[in-house]
Amino acid sequence: MTQSAQKNIYTGIGLAVLATFIWSGNFIVARAVNKEIPPISLNFYRWLVASIIIFPFAFKKFKAEWKTVKQSWHYLFWISLTGIALFNTFVYIGAHYTTAINLALIGTTSSPIMSVLFARIFLKEKVGWMKFAGMVICVLGVLFLLSKGNFKNLVHLQFGEGDLWVLLAAFCFAIYNTMVKKKPAAISPVNFLFVIFSFGTLLVLPFYLWELNNTSAVDPIAIWWNSKIIFSILYLGLGASVICFLIWNMAIRKLGAGRTALFGNLIPVFSSIEAAIILHEEFTWVHITSMLIVFLGILLANLRFKR
Repeated sequence: MTQSAQKNIYTGIGLAVLATFIWSGNFIVARAVNKEIPPISLNFYRWLVASIIIFPFAFKKFKAEWKTVKQSWHYLFWISLTGIALFNTFVYIGAHYTTAINLALIGTTSSPIMSVLFARIFLKEKVGWMKFAGMVICVLGVLFLLSKGNFKNLVHLQFGEGDLWVLLAAFCFAIYNTMVKKKPAAISPVNFLFVIFSFGTLLVLPFYLWELNNTSAVDPIAIWWNSKIIFSILYLGLGASVICFLIWNMAIRKLGAGRTALFGNLIPVFSSIEAAIILHEEFTWVHITSMLIVFLGILLANLRFKR
């Protein structure tokens, strides 16, 4: 391996780790401000800020590629609805009912499993026995968490409201992950992000306006603007949206999609540590064991044996 190739790998690894570290903060912010800003409002302001920030970088591409964007509006509608509008809204609603640790563990482990299933059904992608075995182990890891460390509890298992919202969010993101593989090649990466950020913001807008006038129907919360709320929205809009998407795509170019995807499993690790330190959430052996089981499954699903 040449020195240049090694440098690319190390750079790619650094970018992927940085992206997952910033992304992990999404769950911490969601939990930290859940008493100060309603969930739909938080999602609306996040993507509004992200759209404004990325606009100068995408404007020329947007003008040049407008014809393709217009022709692909139906595809862009569904991918913006699932990946931008619904996914994060459901995560932020879930944050009102469950911990940041559960948000990260359930959300980031169940979505890849659903993505594999959707890819098999709709894209006809092959699922080898190693990948299938890895998926089964990942499911066991999530069930171990939900059963609080005793599988006997599964007999009487009742999903908490927050857990159901996070699973619904994972379902939406799995649809997004499946559809993103069909992105029109004529739409550049930066323009693609601008379009789905902006489209997603517009899709959230009517629900945001409804929430403003019906906060009691969602949660009796009125937005009290302060430095904490402003910083949180800037963090989500600039860091967890624009910066993360851009550096994640750079990592993919240097490492490849398959290898880069593995680093996504660092999100629940970072989130759990941050939740314990910042939010003082309980971090027990059940969480640690659940993460180890999930990581084992993901590792197994991505192993390839050469003859």
